[in-house]
Amino acid sequence: MDLSKQDLQHIVGETVAHYEARAEQFWLGTRGHDVSQNIAALLRFIDAPAPFQILDFGCGPGRDLQTFTEMGHHATGLEGTPRFAAMARQHSGCEVLEQSFLALDLPSARFDGVFANAALFHVPSQELPRVLRALFDTLKPGGVLFSSNPRGQGQEGWQAGRYGVYHELEGWRAYLQGAGFAELMHYYRPEGLPREQQPWLASVWRKPMV
Repeated sequence: MDLSKQDLQHIVGETVAHYEARAEQFWLGTRGHDVSQNIAALLRFIDAPAPFQILDFGCGPGRDLQTFTEMGHHATGLEGTPRFAAMARQHSGCEVLEQSFLALDLPSARFDGVFANAALFHVPSQELPRVLRALFDTLKPGGVLFSSNPRGQGQEGWQAGRYGVYHELEGWRAYLQGAGFAELMHYYRPEGLPREQQPWLASVWRKPMV
């Protein structure tokens, strides 16, 4: 796709407005979701002394920030929806960076892990290499990126008021490897179901030491 600056501004504005208008509803609907499998997948590959420095990319209202904190880690959120960012600070007590996914300003080599749960699929495909490189750069050497996205066959566009890209494994691999990451593992969710009933693709990646 060839999206103009105005197209990208529209995508960000409309997607953020969708979540902003439904912030309380979203919190009530997702605060009990069990993503322990995803959190464990990130933490098991971090090869650094605990507690870890974790960036929760697209942290929403702060459910997983609270979990990382309760586990003893130092978690920082990043969120583009203002209401979500305020809720995340309130629920977790963590620092939350209020930044658009398409205008990231992240410190270099700061984090041991990046947890991008149901977030990166909102990044238009033409912008994804740049966003992934920013996440690569904010990880320490040897740091780990976890991502989970609704999967598809590369479809891109609007769905229910939100912009999304629905990647299949091989396409997602190409983006991550192009950004410099090495694959550690992937799996489909929810676990224990036939593949056609597993709409989520989860994957874990490492930034090389050199």
